[in-house]
Amino acid sequence: MTTKALVRLSSAIELVTGIGLIADPGLVFRLLFGADLSTGVPLGRLAGFALVSFALACWPRGENVPRQIVQALFLYNLLAGLYLGYLKVGGVFDTYLLVAASILHVGLALLMARPVFQGAGRIESEKKLNRP
Repeated sequence: MTTKALVRLSSAIELVTGIGLIADPGLVFRLLFGADLSTGVPLGRLAGFALVSFALACWPRGENVPRQIVQALFLYNLLAGLYLGYLKVGGVFDTYLLVAASILHVGLALLMARPVFQGAGRIESEKKLNRP
């Protein structure tokens, strides 16, 4: 998978999650954590606004993906995946979707690790890197 495709996938996942949080934060919270979100609806919507903004800011334009975008998505996915895993292992929440979300985020972070640590500057698409 190219870096650009990976960034698009990660941004799309956050965009959908953000839209879900804006539309019905209680439903997203119940699906992900298996608990009720009674007084946190405004905070859930605020988190949705942040995720939609983050996803749109990270959406790649052109052939190259700026290094800062890949670094931001790498760090977000790593921290989100580890925290969601901690919530599951710690017994705070117990749903299968929580496990899936944790694995998805950590997996995306691992896939982004190579482009993040491979050097400075902009990350070119693999099409340009593979030309003779």
